[in-house]
Amino acid sequence: MKSISINSTAELNSVAGQLLAFANGNKFFIFEGEMAAGKTTFIKAFCSVLGVKDVVSSPTFSIVNEYESKAGLIYHFDFYRLKTQQEAYDIGYEEYFYSGDYCLVEWPSKVEGLLPEKYIKVEILITGEEHRTFTFNDEVNG
Repeated sequence: MKSISINSTAELNSVAGQLLAFANGNKFFIFEGEMAAGKTTFIKAFCSVLGVKDVVSSPTFSIVNEYESKAGLIYHFDFYRLKTQQEAYDIGYEEYFYSGDYCLVEWPSKVEGLLPEKYIKVEILITGEEHRTFTFNDEVNG
């Protein structure tokens, strides 16, 4: 486990770099935090560190966005609007989750039973206007 506190969004790229090092090759990440905690903002910084040149935005309506990077493909999911897990099956989640490419999942509680065995959990806690605490954990599902 690792915790990092920041006082400004200017520190997000540094935190993203530390997350990449912490992951030690793991490419599946879940992001938890209340609404407006900064999950998508942090994912933008993480994608930047991975070398994404595309505009990174929340896939709230499309459910999944795909980005190209120097590190390979990155799939960014936002399951907030999912009503049932069947909707995850409908988008072909297995092809994404088990592709070996980077998967970044917002609102993972909506698909908890579908998550792979191992992943990195990123919790974002609001501690002030621009202040956040990030906690990274290696997790095993099940």
